[in-house]
Amino acid sequence: MARNLQSDEQLRPVDLARGHGLSTQAVRNYEESGILPAAGRTDSGYRTYTPLHARALGAFLALVPGHGHQTAASIMRAVNRDTEGEAFRLIDESHAQLLADRRTLQAVERALRDLTSAPAAEAPGRGGVFVGPLAQELGIRPATLRKWERAGLVRPCRDPLTGYRVYDETDVRDARLVHQLRRGGYLLEQIAPVIGQVRGAGGLEPLEAALRDWHDRVSARGRAMLAGAAELEAYLRERS
Repeated sequence: MARNLQSDEQLRPVDLARGHGLSTQAVRNYEESGILPAAGRTDSGYRTYTPLHARALGAFLALVPGHGHQTAASIMRAVNRDTEGEAFRLIDESHAQLLADRRTLQAVERALRDLTSAPAAEAPGRGGVFVGPLAQELGIRPATLRKWERAGLVRPCRDPLTGYRVYDETDVRDARLVHQLRRGGYLLEQIAPVIGQVRGAGGLEPLEAALRDWHDRVSARGRAMLAGAAELEAYLRERS
């Protein structure tokens, strides 16, 4: 259970706000949404905070770069409800997603190394994959794959018997590359020339630069998770 939040040292909303470059309204909003523990009140009804609230605010702001605002908020709410198991589960999910991103990036790099030896497209309907299974593998909707097709980023054939879209090995490679670049924040119009370069197996600098940038993003997120974990651990110690 959390200790008594009322202590000899009382802080005003403006004290917390100034310490983190926030507005006092932001501090109040964080409290009302459960990111901070409930504030005390003076006899006249004004909010009062303690160093524990300041520690909670620091933990939340440190969690955001690594986990995102929504997950960081959910982590703090779980801690403040004394359901630390839920907070740890959310943290584990973020780490699992980061590991998946690293593995996907490695897969893209392997695909790059194999570009010059990529096999020719197979005949439609033979050895390919349909839109549903491919979308499920990538964790996207089939409509997203169709959107990428309209943008020229993937070029599935049609099964001659059913008329369904069929993605051969090259199409799957392109879809994976598009998916990875989209995760890295690139727009479809930015990805199109990269995919064109890949298909031509020449001028790979744009894709290599994108992968270097994504490497940097993944590393920065991993480091941010470490920083957030340290601040959260400090908050948990103070609550105990």
